[in-house]
This record gives sequence, C-alpha cells and structure tokens, in this order.
Amino acid sequence: MEQKDELGIYLFCGIQTDQEDEFGTVEIEGQSRNIFTIHYKDAAMVVAEAPLKIYHPNKENLMFHQNTVSEVMNRNDTVIPISFGNIFKTREDVKVLLENLYPQFKKLFPEIKGKMELGLKVIGKKEWLESKVNEYEDIVNKAASVNNKSEAASYYERIQLGDFAQKMVSQIQQEIIAEIYEPLKDTAEAARNNPPHGEKMLMNASFLIDRKQEGMFDEKINAAHEKWKDKVDFKYTGPWPVYNFVNIRLSVEES
Repeated sequence: MEQKDELGIYLFCGIQTDQEDEFGTVEIEGQSRNIFTIHYKDAAMVVAEAPLKIYHPNKENLMFHQNTVSEVMNRNDTVIPISFGNIFKTREDVKVLLENLYPQFKKLFPEIKGKMELGLKVIGKKEWLESKVNEYEDIVNKAASVNNKSEAASYYERIQLGDFAQKMVSQIQQEIIAEIYEPLKDTAEAARNNPPHGEKMLMNASFLIDRKQEGMFDEKINAAHEKWKDKVDFKYTGPWPVYNFVNIRLSVEES
C-alpha cells in the first residue's frame, strides 16, 4: 500500500479578523486543499493543510503561495505577509505561534491597514548606456586598446575600466534616485530602495502606499516614465502585500 505524505499546516499570511473565514481552495503538490483561518483574538493565520516537507521556490510553488495571498488581499485590507515555504506540524503549533506573534501583529495592524506595496524597477536601455560611455572619448579609446591586448598585458587597464564603469553607473543611479525615487517617496507612506540586480538595473524600489493614494502614485509613475522612456524601461508591479515593510520571525517558543 502506498504511504501517504504526513500533512502539516502551510502558512500564507496573517490578517486582522475575528471571523471564521474560508478563501476557497489552492492546489498544492497536485492536490486541492481548502484555505482556512486559525485564530487568536482579532488575529488569524490564513493556512492550508499540505504535505509536511521542504518546499522549493520553483515557479509552480511560488505561484500557489503568491496567488493565495493576492486572493486574501482582495477580501481583507489588513494583510501581514508570511514568506514562502513556512509549514508547521499541527494547528496547535500555529495557534502557539500566533499567540507569540500577537504583540507584533497588534502593533502592525493599524500601521498597514488599507496599505499595499508597489514595486518599480528602472532598467537602463542598452543604447542609452552605451551613449553615456561614448561621452568619455579617452575611456572609449582605452577600451579599444585593451581589446587589442592580451588579458595579462591589459590587466591594470581592465581594472581602471571597471572602476570607471562603476562610477558612471553610480552617477546615473544617483540621478534616477533624485528624479524618480524621491518624488515617488513623497507620495508613499514609506519607501525602500533595494540593491539593484544585474548591470543595467538602475533602481529597485518598493513603496508602501495607502490604497486611497494609488491613483496619485500612478500619475507620478506615468509622468516619470514619459520623461525617461527613451533612456530606461520601467517594470511597475503590484499591488503586493507589504513584504518589504514588515519583519516577522516565525518560531514556536519552547515550553
């Protein structure tokens, strides 16, 4: 007889409610699972029974987590996100966890009520970045010279070119921060400029927005894009739960 997987309780997010809520179903490991809540006072964890195992952050797994949290956001305006892959053995473990976290939740609920996170990545267009480099004729000439030398012979020149590239990108990033990030930050409740990824990303920002300010924020995004569209691409995402603005540690205290 085939042995069934032991089931645990998978966590999606915390919400403020004292009502028993259900959020439909989610497919985990090929099985449809009911989404329900576990409560402590006016706080609840949104959870589902799922195989007790380590969940790898592949696309399918990330999507079941993300889609569920998005559905909860559509029905509750006070959502505390829980990072992907957290699963506990029993409902009682989750209740103990929630009781331990309640002081943090109680403080966070009024701070994030009606709030959401929006993300903006600014990525430099290749042609524009190359044109910025070409403004420095001596650097272009040195690059051509380096390309004609052996790697060993051009070692120090390559270091110099690397330093120049970093300084140039840093200058562009400061310009982006001043002209795009700072005006958007003024409309947001809070903002974070996270480290960019890759050579062409110039800004990787997250903004905490009151839902009532979303229209004004969109207008500022559109105005910035109109000004910079020939130089950079915008990747505007959301709304998301406030992942970048909460810091919840999940652990069941030992008795």
